[in-house]
Amino acid sequence: MKVAQVALDVPLEGTFDFRVPEGLEPRVGSLVVVPFGRTRKVGVVVGGADRSEVPDDKLRDLERVLEDVPAIAPPELELYRFCAAYYLRPLGEVIGASLPPRLRQVSRRPLKPPPPPGPLDVGDPSPVALTGDQARAVELIGEGAGRFHPVLLQGVTGSGKTEVYLRAIAAVLERGRQALFLVPEIGLTPQLEARVRGRFPRSAVVSAHSHLSEGERAKAWLAAHTGSAAIVLGTRLAVLSPFANLGLIVVDEEHDMSFKQQEGLRYSARDVAVRRAQMLGIPVVLGSATPSLASYANAKQGRYALAVLRERATAGASMPVVRNIDTRADRPEEGLSSFLVGAIRKRLERGEQSLIFVNRRGFSPVLYCRDCAWTSSCDRCSAKLVLHRRTHRLRCHHCGHERPIPQRCPQCGGMDLQPVGHGTQRVEEALKALFPAARIARVDRDSTARKGALAGVLERVGAGEVDILVGTQMLAKGHDYPALTLVGVLDSDSGLFSADFRASERLFSQLVQVAGRAGRADRPGEVLIQTDFPTHPLYAAVATHDYETFADEGLEERRMAGFPPFSHLVLLRAESKKPGEAVDFLRGAARLARELSAEVEVFDPVPAPLERKAGYIRAQLLVRAQSRSVLQPLARDWKSRLDELGERHVRWSLDIDPQDV
Repeated sequence: MKVAQVALDVPLEGTFDFRVPEGLEPRVGSLVVVPFGRTRKVGVVVGGADRSEVPDDKLRDLERVLEDVPAIAPPELELYRFCAAYYLRPLGEVIGASLPPRLRQVSRRPLKPPPPPGPLDVGDPSPVALTGDQARAVELIGEGAGRFHPVLLQGVTGSGKTEVYLRAIAAVLERGRQALFLVPEIGLTPQLEARVRGRFPRSAVVSAHSHLSEGERAKAWLAAHTGSAAIVLGTRLAVLSPFANLGLIVVDEEHDMSFKQQEGLRYSARDVAVRRAQMLGIPVVLGSATPSLASYANAKQGRYALAVLRERATAGASMPVVRNIDTRADRPEEGLSSFLVGAIRKRLERGEQSLIFVNRRGFSPVLYCRDCAWTSSCDRCSAKLVLHRRTHRLRCHHCGHERPIPQRCPQCGGMDLQPVGHGTQRVEEALKALFPAARIARVDRDSTARKGALAGVLERVGAGEVDILVGTQMLAKGHDYPALTLVGVLDSDSGLFSADFRASERLFSQLVQVAGRAGRADRPGEVLIQTDFPTHPLYAAVATHDYETFADEGLEERRMAGFPPFSHLVLLRAESKKPGEAVDFLRGAARLARELSAEVEVFDPVPAPLERKAGYIRAQLLVRAQSRSVLQPLARDWKSRLDELGERHVRWSLDIDPQDV
């Protein structure tokens, strides 16, 4: 190799040529250090040549090969090329996203090599007897050994999906191959990691997520890459990790929006997992109590095999009773209806646990002046500042801007400032006033910001040291506590009337997931949903635990409206500090898209759901097509033409398969 073609994590298309000096022997996939402008960068060699089209006097030398990291294998490079082409991002950016931060550092200490990969030991046999549905699911997954075999595992909450995953992983390890186990959020990993390690005590299990230190992330990446790790348990970023001999991918809670990256490389880890399994010819399991309508449609059309777990796996456990509390008749005080308060009191008397689910964090959504109707708005976003009483601050949950709580109304000088709405802090304080002897714990992004805080709270819950748990969606899934028999749901109605066509699907999933925390052992569970719309069909479907009817009706609505999975979308986002600039840019982009293809439907530009953020005015433009074969070429050509415009005043990006429109 006389000339190395190197992919660099820079916002430029293509690769960069560097002369290979004598004495250096990079391979395709090698990590290398190269000069770039006045700096030096770490890149990856993705090709080689005998000569370069760059003039010899401008061709710079490759500086060194990072020998402590084995070269990335061709299957991973193929995956990265697919992601770059599909999501319309530079190859170097995709590869950069796959590398832990420490490996992207030019000056760093060499990594210690992981222990050599030993035999991938299964470990301990499961003490759990499978239900009939579980046994059939394990058998169905096993039928796909050695080939691409996507399986959708739809099981009610508490039906033992994790046990099915572990049996499938054990079978893969017996064949000497690795497994990747993806979960949507960091909060799901501590309890799950303990269970995985307990089942496979003699196999190397590593975690891969953004909350690890740089050293821990690099160590986990290297262990997967060299085959030292048998199982990698991680969040969405782990789907891009290199593996020595990957044999199975599991995607738990496959419906969850957290699998979609919302900035930069806007990839869907679930979709990339399916594509990766297809490239490698291995099974992939997508599991959920409430599968995404896209995955459910794939199963109905025969693209995915379908396994259904209809009953809870624990002997004596049954699905919780779900009741809708009409808050027009039973008006809540401090967010809590009298019926819910009475139900909590009964659990306290019986020594059982309650979970109060609030779809907000902070003390309340907004501070309000009763004299002039002033509200605490963010100066930089079209959003309200949230009251955080413990820190005595008003904080924007979109841009991070914060300021002290005012003593007087900034508009009229009045003293009658009141909190409106019910965040987690406010509900926690109300519960403490109602039940002063109860042990209450709050779980949200604020209370669990410190490393290990979430695991500590959940450990206390599992040990029976908490009577009432108050939390946000961090508690809606993945946690299993036998003594938790009551779930109360506050503030869910807003999801019924969103402009986003996926809003009802998300609300249904969220309610089913949080309801599933109740009654997972032999004590019966009860779920109380406070709502102004107790007869709404969505709440009826939740109450009857009827995913299939909800999904079938939802798919029919999507088919009639022409929305995914019956069409494919690309969203052009734009933002500018000057009013009107973003919309003007999008109007021109819309004309250009219509010129490029008559087979796509180009909508008009509209303000973004959060129109103003961090001082930028934001807008978006949706394009729809009936097939990917039409949309992908259009998106590629469209992006190329927009790049040529050289727009400097408007920041823009394309989102393939957007999840929030």
